[in-house]
Amino acid sequence: MPNLTPADLGSVDLPPLDLPLPDKDMRAKRPPLMSFLLRWSTLRRGARVVSLLALDLAAIVLAIFTALCLKAVARHAWEPSVSWAQAKDYVPFAFLVASLLFARSGLYAERAQRPGLTRIVASLFETTLVALIFAVVNGEDFSSYYIFYGTLFFAVAYVSSARFAYEQLTGFMLRAAGYQRRAILVGSGEQIEAVAHALLASGGHSPVQVIGFISLTPRPDNGLRSLGALADIGAIVDRHKADEVIIADPAFPQQQAVDLVDTCHQQGVVVRIAPSTMEILIHRAEFVPGQSVPLFELKPPVFDGIDFALKRSFDVAVSSVLLLLLSPLLVAMALAVRFTSRGPVCYRSWRPGIGGVPFPCLKFRTMYHDADRRQAELEERNEATGALFKMRDDPRITRVGRMLRRFSLDELPQLINVLRGQMSLVGPRPLPQRDFDRLEDWHKKRYLVLPGITGLWQVSGRSDLDFDDLVRLDFLYLERWSVFLDLTILVKTVPAVFMRRGAF
Repeated sequence: MPNLTPADLGSVDLPPLDLPLPDKDMRAKRPPLMSFLLRWSTLRRGARVVSLLALDLAAIVLAIFTALCLKAVARHAWEPSVSWAQAKDYVPFAFLVASLLFARSGLYAERAQRPGLTRIVASLFETTLVALIFAVVNGEDFSSYYIFYGTLFFAVAYVSSARFAYEQLTGFMLRAAGYQRRAILVGSGEQIEAVAHALLASGGHSPVQVIGFISLTPRPDNGLRSLGALADIGAIVDRHKADEVIIADPAFPQQQAVDLVDTCHQQGVVVRIAPSTMEILIHRAEFVPGQSVPLFELKPPVFDGIDFALKRSFDVAVSSVLLLLLSPLLVAMALAVRFTSRGPVCYRSWRPGIGGVPFPCLKFRTMYHDADRRQAELEERNEATGALFKMRDDPRITRVGRMLRRFSLDELPQLINVLRGQMSLVGPRPLPQRDFDRLEDWHKKRYLVLPGITGLWQVSGRSDLDFDDLVRLDFLYLERWSVFLDLTILVKTVPAVFMRRGAF
């Protein structure tokens, strides 16, 4: 393939695909062990997890032992038996925490989905932090904290090296067994050709077998088999026993992409996105082990299992602390609302929550008592796009309410909603019933999770953004969620509120 520059890509004309012939007859008998491994997928999954756990255990044991030995050598008192005895005391807790965090990061997932060095380093750093906190809380006394950062250094070196060797060895075994995943490409004709060429560039050794395509702009002479229309994706996936669907077009229509992902997830089929054609052809995309093309999986936008427990624990802990610290401010605001206008201190706005089930969203009252009745009179003065209703000079807002809204202080009672399990600290903002009734079907995918007090809306332009863009930010948050992302959004919310970007 010739070297291409970004300027060349607009005019590149890829020839029809000639599927490369394998180096040997694919009907040839494979080694019995290899055939056995391919047939017994459950056994392979179990063997993968067990082998990776054993590999991580050996690397962590070696890391702790090496750190202890180095410390003993520095003190001129090295005795291997003593260092080994100390290491055995530390290993059980360290390995338990590391394996749980590795599992949380997907480091025991299938080959195509396992992240690389970045997640390994992050998980080991989290393990070290948990171990340090545990030791301090339990009153452990250390002359220095070398055992923690020394072990972290060697763990990163040993675990990453061991896993690199594992990827190389298992990749060789899978190639020898002829293992491939059956994939369908979806996108525009030109983009499909580019991704297919890149997948087949390894001369038939790609772990992805492209069985055909579904194109929004069909091109009949691309050398691949057209499988039908996008509307029939469910039947097509089932008929051809596809393992995954690859969206091969970075400009794929948003609504159709959401429907495609939902349909595939219902049938247990993985959905991945190929990078742009430019990134593929000039080989500037991030490397993923076992792939000739880096593919990014779209997981269902729900929080369950460990994710839910982690997010819920984070919500309860942080909201409890915030309520305690902000209690004087909350009392002052409640008194200001109570003595400056008629009506209750808190306003219960019934809003659809997770699954569209209504809940009383608590807010300090910022409007006069007849605000709901006057809503219909003001519809024609709506300044927001899409389903939202916003007015910069809403006559229903009280003087104290305007100040509270300016800095989003009226939302603070929602910390109680978080403790009740009706909301999360970070997530898609709950909309009033009036706005919910105006949503399109694809917008309502944001109600698959608990609504949040703050989110990417608040730190990415707030009310200045188009409504469809706001919904896309919700989808982006759901796909990339982590505790660190929640922390980042919470931290960024503070300057966003005080700068009053888009707040009205």
